[in-house]
Amino acid sequence: MKYINELREGNRISGIYLCKHKQSAVTKNGKQYENVILQDKTGTIDAKIWDPNSMGIREFEALDYVDIMGDVSSFNGALQVSIKNARKADEGEYNPADYLPTSRYDINTMYQELLSWIGTVKNQYLSGLLTYYFIQDQETAKRFRMSSAAKSVHHGFVGGLLEHTLSVTRFCDFMVKSYPILNRDLLITAAILHDIGKTKELSLFPQNDYTNDGQLLGHIMIGAEMVHDAAQKIDGFPQELENQLKHCILAHHGELEYGSPKKPAMVEAVALNLADNADAKMETLTELFDAAPAGNEWLGYNRFFESNIRRTGDFS
Repeated sequence: MKYINELREGNRISGIYLCKHKQSAVTKNGKQYENVILQDKTGTIDAKIWDPNSMGIREFEALDYVDIMGDVSSFNGALQVSIKNARKADEGEYNPADYLPTSRYDINTMYQELLSWIGTVKNQYLSGLLTYYFIQDQETAKRFRMSSAAKSVHHGFVGGLLEHTLSVTRFCDFMVKSYPILNRDLLITAAILHDIGKTKELSLFPQNDYTNDGQLLGHIMIGAEMVHDAAQKIDGFPQELENQLKHCILAHHGELEYGSPKKPAMVEAVALNLADNADAKMETLTELFDAAPAGNEWLGYNRFFESNIRRTGDFS
């Protein structure tokens, strides 16, 4: 079996992949076919079953592990698999860990670092709020460790939410040391909590898809509600402090057109937006470089950056 990131146009592939999505469709000529998305730990690839009633295609559903044979081609600049044979794989034929994209860093080690950042927050109310979600509420803590930070674009893997949160927190700590006007406890707390709503916005792998709450509310609104809910459990939590923390969460995308209900009105909200945006862009480039064929310097136009991206060469 070849991993998806190793596939190239013209390959014939044979092996077991996770069927992340399957949907019937009809061509312009009225012929039925199946849209399929295959996944392993290195990513996903679009696939088609052009003759779903053929002898080689057996029954399988979304989220099944499927033993396939097919050919890799290119369509509209993206790779696509034409599946010729397929059957649902039996339990024991595959290791689920091979099919779930996971952070390159150890999740337990990252979580211990997160707890160490929480330990640096001196304000009793903010410390209590962080302790509630990341130590006392074991269900939220578990989901936070295992969640992705996005369905796509960046950090779309197990542990991605934790990895992204740590990077944003480190950025914010750097800015605190450089700009004394920042309230450290507020900014570090906001950094740790800014995407906590994603624990309810997205389902865990292998689905990693939007929940009903995610579709209706989105992680920014969910996160602000979670801050409010936890603050209500802490005696004497100042209303002004709660509002400031919620503002940082509500404004962390920076612009109304990027999904933030409010634009940043506090220096801590500005700093959080800069840190969040910086990490999202750097991780997007990291994943783009990792997926590109070796030796390619110019990687083509990227919609996220609205630019043709060039990978830096080796100057040694």
